[in-house]
Amino acid sequence: MAETPGLLDLAEAQMSKGAYEQAHKLCLSALGEDAADGRAWFLLGVIAADHDNPLRAAELFAKAVDLAPGAARHHAYLARTLIALNRRPEAMGAADEAVALAPTDGLTLDTIGVVFTRAGDHARALPFFEAAGAATPDNASFLYNLAASRQFAGDFEGAESAYARALSLAPDLYRAWSSRVQLARQTHERNFVGELEALFDQGSPDPDRALHLGHALAKTHEDLGDHPASLAWLKRAKAAKRRVIGYRPDDDAALFEAAGRTFTAGTVATGDPSREPIFVVGLPRSGTTLIDRILSSHRDVTSAGELSNFALLLKRAAGTPSNLVMDVETFQAAGGVDMARLGADYVASTRPLTGATPRFTDKMPLNILYAGLIHQALPNARIVCLRRDPMDVCLSNFRQLFATTFSYYNYAFDLEDVARYYVGFDRLTAHWRNVLPADRFTEIAYEDVVADQEAQTRRLLAFCGLAWDERCLSFHENAAPVATASSVQVRQPLYASSVGRWRRYGEGLAPMRAILAEAGLVGDAP
Repeated sequence: MAETPGLLDLAEAQMSKGAYEQAHKLCLSALGEDAADGRAWFLLGVIAADHDNPLRAAELFAKAVDLAPGAARHHAYLARTLIALNRRPEAMGAADEAVALAPTDGLTLDTIGVVFTRAGDHARALPFFEAAGAATPDNASFLYNLAASRQFAGDFEGAESAYARALSLAPDLYRAWSSRVQLARQTHERNFVGELEALFDQGSPDPDRALHLGHALAKTHEDLGDHPASLAWLKRAKAAKRRVIGYRPDDDAALFEAAGRTFTAGTVATGDPSREPIFVVGLPRSGTTLIDRILSSHRDVTSAGELSNFALLLKRAAGTPSNLVMDVETFQAAGGVDMARLGADYVASTRPLTGATPRFTDKMPLNILYAGLIHQALPNARIVCLRRDPMDVCLSNFRQLFATTFSYYNYAFDLEDVARYYVGFDRLTAHWRNVLPADRFTEIAYEDVVADQEAQTRRLLAFCGLAWDERCLSFHENAAPVATASSVQVRQPLYASSVGRWRRYGEGLAPMRAILAEAGLVGDAP
């Protein structure tokens, strides 16, 4: 028994160096001495999690919790694994257990913050990131998480400070560079071009590193008015990642086709009668966050953020075997799903983020592919689809740095891929326009909102069955956290500078324009 703590201390030391095999052996030796040692089970869970085996990790963390329930980090790591497995209610329970034990170490505090962030509860996450940063002020990763959380909350000055501190500790923390540059407009007097180019020129083979640094440089050159240089950096940043992911446009084309077949003319919707949800859908960077902020400024509406709940519940109900949540096979199997049950389960799954107001928004853009199924499962729900000038929205998707672990945005690494994806999106949206009831599915053009905010807001609220609320015109004063790429923009009054942005890039966008023109979506020449 006396040797067990020493074995596990050594195991943790080995894990910190990446020597997992040796650490695993040490944990097993410790369990040979005492099979009820919760710490040993916990470390085995960490090893499983670090090797992308969340199911096994959850089992091991649960064992650790049972054997050593007084260790806050056991509960916190269990919560993080459960949220990764999309088992939100269980994850929240485990996180609450961790919180109740009042942890003081930075890693556990940061882990709790990550769980709340991934659950969409950004307001609750921030204090834990603050505490983690205070407890371990020399940990760059903790400071990065703190900075991002402050940015979501609208504390841009605090976010800048935390990003700067993180980079002073870890100058090569590329995620912090791309995030920091997005916080404010770069100027000739204040920019980081020298640091960024020096880091980029180090020639690391990591495509994600090049992606983040290149995006930061592209945004900087755009702010400085050099749009050709900005586009060149974007192409350079994305090229390596495009090669690594092996994206195939035909896969998305098949997905759009399968999605359209889930609801055709004459399909009867007999799902759950709830009127609570308002789905805000469309391409990313088309104005979905703007509309979500307008709606959630209404006294009767809460924003639930970008939820994957509908897709996950459909996947579970369809029972398809692939490891993809959204695939052709799942759309094909959707016909056998109990739609009323799916609708009820979806609404229940949004608690406790929702329920405090009569209505809530779910602004997951990809729900455009589920519009037909959403109407079947929730025939009283409203679906608002954002539209934007094809050239502007395609460019904006190409300019966007999406999460690289989320494969459904893999089209955004190449201008021509983006254009092909838009063509598929446009055809699917036209299908929904033709087959879904006009009082349940509507389209709003971003440019129309910019041109006449009040008129479009009145139309939007009327479509959603909401009374007029003057606060919807002051969406930029909405204090709720924003965890999207528009976190800075939507805290400002409406502006028109992004309309027609594509024209500043000249002939560099010609390949993208040619594909859109062939589909009849734009003219042949600017």
